[in-house]
Amino acid sequence: MAHIYLSGDDDEIKIGNFIADGIHGKPDQFLPGVQKGIMIHRAIDSYTDAHPIFRQGTKRLHANYHHYAGVIMDIFYDHFLAKNWAHYHTQPLEEFSTDFYKLLENNYNTLPPRSQGMMPHMMAHNWLLSYASLEGIARTLMQMDHRTKKISGMTNAINELKEFYSEFEAEFTTFFEDIRAYVSQKIAEV
Repeated sequence: MAHIYLSGDDDEIKIGNFIADGIHGKPDQFLPGVQKGIMIHRAIDSYTDAHPIFRQGTKRLHANYHHYAGVIMDIFYDHFLAKNWAHYHTQPLEEFSTDFYKLLENNYNTLPPRSQGMMPHMMAHNWLLSYASLEGIARTLMQMDHRTKKISGMTNAINELKEFYSEFEAEFTTFFEDIRAYVSQKIAEV
């Protein structure tokens, strides 16, 4: 969710930012704006993984989830963005979600097969809107755990989210101001 939000109003950057996890190497086969979105996604991931506030949160999770701690933190941060959406965006989250799903439908042939396969599930369960609730995040963590054949134990991470909720939210709020400034600069550079 944060990747889509951080893309701004450029539809091609949004698409690239959305599909980037499934693209390896140079994204030369895509339109220039989509390529830019992929590069922005990679820059966001690098910046996030190295950020001291994000790393502080992953330390809370590392003992139980090891290298999945970063993935869990991404999901937690998507929750706080969705929960506090009105603070960051003038368009209601429900409309933003619907508009993004329409963008995906209108650009279906641009999407790689992995994204095409995920899209119907994402839309049917309105993933973006569901991130605003703890129930939605619990469902997302369960689905991610299932994708790892339950090796990650991510289903249980909802417990840490509840236990350290105020700490995670405060960290997100500070971190998100930093990442917004970073991405604004990065979009201008790329």
